[in-house]
Amino acid sequence: MMRRTRFALIASLPCILLLFALACGGGSSSKDNNNGGGGSSVANQVPLSVDAGPSSLYSNFNVAYVSVTVCKPGTNTCVTVPDVELDTGATGLRLLSGAVSGLGLTNVTSGGLTLTNCVEYLDNSFQWGPVATVDVVLAGELAKSVPIQIIAEPGDAFPAAPAGCGGTPVNTVDTLLANGFLGLSSAQQDCGPACAPGTTLNGGSYYSCGSSSCSLTTASLAQQLQNPVGLFTSDNNGVVVSLQTVPASGLPSASGTLTFGIGTQADNALGGAVVLIPDSSGNFTTKFKNTTTNVGFIDSGSNGLYFLNAADTGIPECTASAFAGFYCPTNTESLTATNSSNGATSTVSFSVADGENLLNSSNNALPELAGTGDDTTDPTFGLYFDWGLPFFYGKSVFVALEGTSAAGTDGPYWAYTN
Repeated sequence: MMRRTRFALIASLPCILLLFALACGGGSSSKDNNNGGGGSSVANQVPLSVDAGPSSLYSNFNVAYVSVTVCKPGTNTCVTVPDVELDTGATGLRLLSGAVSGLGLTNVTSGGLTLTNCVEYLDNSFQWGPVATVDVVLAGELAKSVPIQIIAEPGDAFPAAPAGCGGTPVNTVDTLLANGFLGLSSAQQDCGPACAPGTTLNGGSYYSCGSSSCSLTTASLAQQLQNPVGLFTSDNNGVVVSLQTVPASGLPSASGTLTFGIGTQADNALGGAVVLIPDSSGNFTTKFKNTTTNVGFIDSGSNGLYFLNAADTGIPECTASAFAGFYCPTNTESLTATNSSNGATSTVSFSVADGENLLNSSNNALPELAGTGDDTTDPTFGLYFDWGLPFFYGKSVFVALEGTSAAGTDGPYWAYTN
């Protein structure tokens, strides 16, 4: 049983990059992005589905899937890729090479060599592959010439990942349990200035590759993987993720919508949502019982609520090795935690049930699944509170892009309805 805490980890940055690269992200946009409401009339909404996923071997859980249309830039040669995981904890579109093999895409080059991206995650998985440009179409929105990662699959004629890009590869449908990731965090680029020319390569995300070997390199902000929403001509200041309410016992599937823009059309008004502005490290404060962590965040790419550890929570962990890291209370626990940021405070109610029973059920939408949020492998993180996909059920969650104005408040920020 794989535990998936799918937010990006880039080591050795000059500033803390936990989730969004907010402190050292791109920040390349300063325009007011249709803040007034009603300024756009294009279709700005696509459906989401939480289900078993595309693998014929394994069933997935608590993952929101979306279909993404990508085209060879400036042409009508396009393909719609289904079952792409929506990840608000990372930036950039990453697609398996087989999903776009017929488009004849051109790779981005650096010094005459192929620019290649490595992304490593806190669950010790990684993806590796060349950067190419595509036009991205989502509903009526178009982003032109967007750099994306083509995830190199086994058998591709592409150099293997170097030692600096390591862990467990997730580069097939059966390991990724998706055809790719659509990263729509608050950051405009996946690495930002930390990987741009003039740095000492501390970002560790980009390589230049010849036919057989690769070396660490820099990438300009324009060459890096982009949040495609920031490249739309309208509805380009953030997204709203809305999922249906799911009963405690779970459901085989759940549905929802991904809406582009915040305060730009009637369907994306911020209203009375709680707004949490991140600190300089890209996080807010979460207090649970008697423990407070300054590393709180909201991430659709995590398939559970991951918080603190058994010693701090008093909730027993599962004893079976297949479910290690998940909580397994004897009885379902009804709990609350308080999020705070920039003077705003919000108390969130949630429940935690026996993880082994949940994961042995036939349901794929599991609102009571939770696990430990104690990273002992990297002292930079320590205890954290990750409001993963179960947090999204029954809510509208807003993710405002850095460098934009979204419904009267400058991004980046998270917001949500209770």
